[in-house]
Amino acid sequence: MKLFNSLLVAPATLGFFAPMSALANEVTISDFTSAEQIAVTSSRVDGLEVRLNNIEAGSFSETTTASFSADFAIGAVDGKGISSGVTEGDEDVQAVYGFQIDLNTSFTGEDSLDVSIDAGNSAADGSSALAEFDLNTGSDALTVDGISYTFPLGDNLTAIVGDNVDGSALFTTACAYGGPSNTLDDCGNVNAAITNGGAMAGASYDFGNGFTAAIGYAGPEDKIMTKESLDAYGANVAYSADNYGISLTYGSIDSDDTATGENNTYTALNAYYAFDNGLSISGGYELGEIGGAAVTADESTNYFLGISAEAGPGSIGAALGTSGGQIEGSEEELMYEAYYSYPINDGMTITPLVYVKEQATAGTPDQTGIMVKTSFSF
Repeated sequence: MKLFNSLLVAPATLGFFAPMSALANEVTISDFTSAEQIAVTSSRVDGLEVRLNNIEAGSFSETTTASFSADFAIGAVDGKGISSGVTEGDEDVQAVYGFQIDLNTSFTGEDSLDVSIDAGNSAADGSSALAEFDLNTGSDALTVDGISYTFPLGDNLTAIVGDNVDGSALFTTACAYGGPSNTLDDCGNVNAAITNGGAMAGASYDFGNGFTAAIGYAGPEDKIMTKESLDAYGANVAYSADNYGISLTYGSIDSDDTATGENNTYTALNAYYAFDNGLSISGGYELGEIGGAAVTADESTNYFLGISAEAGPGSIGAALGTSGGQIEGSEEELMYEAYYSYPINDGMTITPLVYVKEQATAGTPDQTGIMVKTSFSF
């Protein structure tokens, strides 16, 4: 019965204290804060919000996007010493990293201003055991690695200008192989796809139905298209279907032989075929005509054959090909590789790589490399 009485008394008690609470709030506000003070405080808060909104809106363009990537690699190479200029330290286990920021801005919705900023501690001279991985070199400081502006000229024509960007930026190389090594990732199109950097310009035309054509130029920034500069010119035609493609690339690169002034010219043919089960086969062949009196032979060749397939959640691949331009009459240098790329999640991928690179120089041991790269994208 006491509990029943308490339940009856409780609402009445709360009803008694409620008006007192409201009265206390009313007294507090009216006694200690005037209407003028409230207006001043509200005005200051509104002004602060406007300033914050202006800072946020002007700090980053709405049409600019940024993507980030980081790579960590660890591994060792047996036999790297003589060929890389380092005579000691074979089989040293090394670890390097690379970091990159890509900024993309569009002003019209059809153009693109692209800036690449990167850093990394992989050795640029190839002395690193992990030089076969395509990691950023230089130093721990962020530097601008390339800048370009791509824009349309009509419905089917696209143009590009830039600096420290490949002259073949708009070329289409028919290759489905995505291996992680520096040597075989060009699919045999080693020299025809002009990659000498510097100032560049190019254009591509889409004929429709899978047919495209492109041209490109690259040369030094201080001597563009002069007799003293080593300029490079290229052209590319390609056809891409649903499950196969073919491309033909031509490149003309100035020779550093001032006696003759002849150019080195290269022609590369690439093709691929992708099966419905995820298996793809890619191949490439490049023939070069070496100009100048400084060389004893006038031809070079490169070839490549790669296969890749889906394997569980990741992809597996293997390839063989020549390591650099093979001069006519010289000992052939071949490279073999196998890799497995496994995505841990949407932003993290682990790629182990095993390769063997034959060396043509007498007394130079073949290289055998085992390494693992972990890539982050965010």
